[in-house]
Amino acid sequence: MFRSFVSALAGRRSLIAGILVAGVLCTIQTGAQQQPAAPAAPPTQKFGPDGGMVLHFIKADKTADFEMVMGKLKEVLQKSSKPERKEQAKSWKLFKSVDPAAGGNVLYIFFIDPSVKDADYTVSTILAEGFPPLEVNALFEKFGASYAQGQNLVNLALVSDFGK
Repeated sequence: MFRSFVSALAGRRSLIAGILVAGVLCTIQTGAQQQPAAPAAPPTQKFGPDGGMVLHFIKADKTADFEMVMGKLKEVLQKSSKPERKEQAKSWKLFKSVDPAAGGNVLYIFFIDPSVKDADYTVSTILAEGFPPLEVNALFEKFGASYAQGQNLVNLALVSDFGK
């Protein structure tokens, strides 16, 4: 009795192992036949309907470069023929912390309140709308070199408006 039980169990194990191997082989073969993925779309910075913030940790010796690029960004927003860019300019503010950030860096904050629905806040995209490619590349090089760390994007949801 025990031998027949062991034989039946061994047979089931072989069957289960065979099914698993076949499944893995089918998966590998199916994966090989898939089309390559399309190139990813360039990243965009969008915010929820209530607003957002972006924290920028800038090297202390690069604040002039960062602020110069922000001046160019403001110029493009204000001179744009796109209505959403003019709306973005109305609710987009740049703050600089009066207190030093970690490591002697300087903290700048984009504060967007409210955000423009579905508008792209990507700095490089906006700069490219107002300047020729070579100038945009030079601006973006200064912009990128000014960072001590990357950006921290914060989407905000309004909980309470104390003025209302």
